[in-house]
Amino acid sequence: MRLTSLFILALSLLPEVGYSDILPPPQQITPHSYAWIGPYGPPTKENQGFRMNMGFVVGKDAVAVIDSGYSDVMAKTMLIRIQRITDRPVRYVINTNSQPHRILGNAVFKKHGATLIASVDAIPRITGEGTAMALSAEERLGLPKGSIHAPAMPDRKISETLNLDLGGVTLNVIPAGHAHTAGSLVVEVKEDNVVYAGDILCGGRLLAILPVSRVDQWITTFDSLRKFTGALLVPGHGQAGKLEDFEHSTYQYLTTLKTHMDNAIQQGLDLNDALRRLDQTPWQGLADFDNLAGRNAHQTYLEREAASFE
Repeated sequence: MRLTSLFILALSLLPEVGYSDILPPPQQITPHSYAWIGPYGPPTKENQGFRMNMGFVVGKDAVAVIDSGYSDVMAKTMLIRIQRITDRPVRYVINTNSQPHRILGNAVFKKHGATLIASVDAIPRITGEGTAMALSAEERLGLPKGSIHAPAMPDRKISETLNLDLGGVTLNVIPAGHAHTAGSLVVEVKEDNVVYAGDILCGGRLLAILPVSRVDQWITTFDSLRKFTGALLVPGHGQAGKLEDFEHSTYQYLTTLKTHMDNAIQQGLDLNDALRRLDQTPWQGLADFDNLAGRNAHQTYLEREAASFE
């Protein structure tokens, strides 16, 4: 279904939170590729959930959106911003993982004709936790109940690389394993040598290790990005850059945590001793360090302890 100018006008006149206040205009990073580069910090009433990167790619025939946002209003804002740049229809939405800020706009995009794409490994979390994610997001953003729909289920659940032709622009949607969450996807824009890497990469702020993360596989997933020689990578958080720009903030941080905790467990150290002996000061200049460093270390110890019994 093609979005019409009448629909865009109707959206812009809705008396909800000011649409222009939720998302700035996107940045054009290459001829066909655009990105919203979000600020750091958690979702709040003040930022209305915009604190991550999202994007879209424009071909001659269609648009593909990279992640659907944290709310219905944010997804509608994305549509307005896109239609101010191109009249091509939004044909695809790609969820790069199962985090709320990647999927909670799904229902809006699906309603207006987009095919939703996710990794098959992300589906259990979307199915099992989607409603709770929507309720939590409403509470965080101070919105009335029913303001945010549970994420619509993806139409295409992929386990192998999917090629999409937008008309002169080719996307390769590539399953990338279990990193920040299960079912990570990366999106390669062939003609632009751009890769949307989602939360596999984090720049400028400390990454977050969750109970659903796997540090060991995250390291492997980072290594898989090395094949995109010379590519411009759009991280889940932070400015776009070359892969070497994320070596310190992502790869070295993950490998330091894993190596330290593996050694601590091998030596028989308990959690408190392992945490006390860990030096994270090389990353203390990153945003959100004080909020995330302790939790990251704690979670990595639990993961590596469990792995030692496998």
